[in-house]
Amino acid sequence: MTDTAPITLPREVAPAANANTDARDRLVIRLLLVSAFVVILNETIMGVALPALMDDLSITAVAAQWLTTAFMLTMAVVIPITGFLLQRFHTRPVFITAMSLFSTGTLIAAVSPGFEMLLVGRVVQACGTAIMMPLLMTTVMTLVAPAARGRTMGNISIVISVAPAIGPTISGIILSVLDWRWMFILVLPIALGSLALGAARVQNVTSPRVTHFDVFSVVLSAFGFGGLIFGLSNLGEGAGTVNPWIPLSVGALALAGFVLRQLRLQRSDSALLDLRTFTSRTFTFSIVMLAISMMALFGTIILLPIYMQTVLGLEALTAGLLLLPGGLTMGLLAPFVGRLFDRHGPTTLLVLGSTIVSVVFWSMTMLDENSSFWMVLAAHVALSVGLALLFTPLFTAGLASLRPQLYSHGSAIVGTVQQVAGAAGTALFVTVMSSQAIILGASGVSETVATASGIQTAFLYGAIISLFAIPAAFFIRRSTDAVAADAMPAGH
Repeated sequence: MTDTAPITLPREVAPAANANTDARDRLVIRLLLVSAFVVILNETIMGVALPALMDDLSITAVAAQWLTTAFMLTMAVVIPITGFLLQRFHTRPVFITAMSLFSTGTLIAAVSPGFEMLLVGRVVQACGTAIMMPLLMTTVMTLVAPAARGRTMGNISIVISVAPAIGPTISGIILSVLDWRWMFILVLPIALGSLALGAARVQNVTSPRVTHFDVFSVVLSAFGFGGLIFGLSNLGEGAGTVNPWIPLSVGALALAGFVLRQLRLQRSDSALLDLRTFTSRTFTFSIVMLAISMMALFGTIILLPIYMQTVLGLEALTAGLLLLPGGLTMGLLAPFVGRLFDRHGPTTLLVLGSTIVSVVFWSMTMLDENSSFWMVLAAHVALSVGLALLFTPLFTAGLASLRPQLYSHGSAIVGTVQQVAGAAGTALFVTVMSSQAIILGASGVSETVATASGIQTAFLYGAIISLFAIPAAFFIRRSTDAVAADAMPAGH
């Protein structure tokens, strides 16, 4: 994939001139970090609540998991648009738009009388969340000097990994004393407070420029990602109204069309997602490892609460609390991993992290109806250690390997892959679990044993997938520096 057309370096992505960002820049980054934590937390807050929602709303497990999958799928569709938004508009209005959408969606979910309106609220929430993460990443890559990026990206890793990890804990605590709607009622004032504070204190740190917006690319991405995730989510439903291979085929064709259109549009520097980012080997392998890691994270987050409540018979609060140590572990390790990255680079961290993740997945294939919850706790903490070693090096090394004018596109691609992989992991794990449980249930096996067997099978799929991340880790190296990256010819 080669394109020799020059790309003008826009002012909004010029590398930071000093090793330390000034007070204004630090304030903007802190406000974006806090706001991003609030919005990302809601990706997985529904995990522990699924059994209660299934009973209260009379829906199946496959339907209930769409409250998480639809959230991530919406993000995957909207995130590509953020590459355009971040180049076309100032930082402050983009932030206000993101938090306004998230607050509106939270309000809709809080007052929803049933599943359909709750799903709409989750989709609106996701639109705001989709804008926030690329905004945060692009701002950091623009303002923070290369020598300090590992430490700052460590803070972003806290947002991206810890917020989803502690979502089930928070929902478990809420559900132990309150109705599920309170998960949104309690978040709403926090979201509104972040919106008000950001509107008052966030300053513009970029200079917008006129860029092309391709509507057809958005349509293709929506059909592509939507078709794939819808098809995956319906594979385990058995006889349904739609053959799942139809949306899977439509999704694959639409994604192929999306890629071809971006290749054509990037010749004139007008692609919705500039795929010249993938001419960087480090970025490409980082994306592969990120996809595997997000499938592991979100698939585990959705399955473990179901396993602990349905198979082990634990209360929602207990299940949520058992996932808390893992989330805290990722949060505590993230700053140290960032410092280690700044000193030693990504390769050693990634090899160790991917190996730990794979070993944990293979161990979780042994979980059954007689397993101790201590085994679940130990496995989740170990998985959190492995993922903590992965996220910061992947984000930092991948984006740092790009030329600065591709930061916004790289951030959008990272966010898109993160959400699609998370949605695919959620859909795949739940589908495999449901399919196996249905087969065993039809043969007269008890629901507990059937569900345990389904979860074992799902983790087996995850264990096999995790193996592919280990060799990929050896291909990721530290980028020299932003100047050298910028000196690379276009298309190389």
